[in-house]
Amino acid sequence: MYQRKIPLDFDCGTGIAIEVIISKWKFCILQEINKGISRPKDLMEAIPDITKRVLHEQLKQLEFHGIVSKHIYPEVPPKVEYSITEIGMQALPIVQAVNQWGLDFAPRLKTILNSENEA
Repeated sequence: MYQRKIPLDFDCGTGIAIEVIISKWKFCILQEINKGISRPKDLMEAIPDITKRVLHEQLKQLEFHGIVSKHIYPEVPPKVEYSITEIGMQALPIVQAVNQWGLDFAPRLKTILNSENEA
């Protein structure tokens, strides 16, 4: 796992939240698992721009922090499913609020980017 050069400030809740659940892909992963998509292959299909390596790394980090749990079924080939833990469920309102804000802001961002390209 990644070794931090600067220690975490455990008195800063925002810094802890950023460390644990904020990345380009973790919110998307949590949303899809919450929708019922639990297998890595299905997550890859639901999040088309994520690579297999990045998905695996993000899932590993979420599992390490206790946000998701991993269940490996003893069969050949092995079947793996992820689920959101109780502590992970507490983060879902944040994920959903950020998603809604992004959807609400999207038309404005599109306008900003279009006007920038026209200039």
